[in-house]
Amino acid sequence: MTETSDSHPRRDVRGVQVFDGFLDAVAQAAMVADVRAIARAAPFVVPVTRRGQPLSVRMTSAGLLGWVTDRRGYRYEARHSSGVPWPPIPDSVRAVWDAVVPGARPPESCLVNWYGPDARMGMHQDRDEGDFNQPVVSISLGDDALFRIGNVERGGKTESLWLRSGDVLVLGGAARLLHHGVDRVAPGTSTLLDAPGRINLTLRVVSDETSVPSR
Repeated sequence: MTETSDSHPRRDVRGVQVFDGFLDAVAQAAMVADVRAIARAAPFVVPVTRRGQPLSVRMTSAGLLGWVTDRRGYRYEARHSSGVPWPPIPDSVRAVWDAVVPGARPPESCLVNWYGPDARMGMHQDRDEGDFNQPVVSISLGDDALFRIGNVERGGKTESLWLRSGDVLVLGGAARLLHHGVDRVAPGTSTLLDAPGRINLTLRVVSDETSVPSR
């Protein structure tokens, strides 16, 4: 079940708040069903960089805005590449945000990444948003992933931890702009999904307070 942040233990890793096992098995299964509904409305795509290089993850989104990357660069869009609006953020996902960052503004975007067994994500910052005072919340479902946390500036010493199904991270405050990435996935470490791999949901506030988006 989803708990409040006060009732669930957390640990601090370089300023990132880690809620181990925040979602139990029942809540995880329900959230996977909600993610599948998102993917039916806005199918996963293989994103590419400005140079046309494909990422190893597949992506979709929910909410008022979805994060996209293609030859035009990194940005948020109000519609899927097919032209349909993004589906709403499921209540099960929004409940996690409300529990772990109760004082934050409502999330406007939920990026959904599907990591196959060989997928990874290079070190990066989440900095395409307009209000860095608002946190980023990350939810892990499926196989374990080796998550690496760096520094605000690129380079320097990093620290890694294994994220397991049901874990939740909060990047806020001084940790909001830390570089982070996923070095690898450990196939077969979870039986939650129908196939080896991992789902990551990342909730963000996109706009500054003076430019809240609408449909």
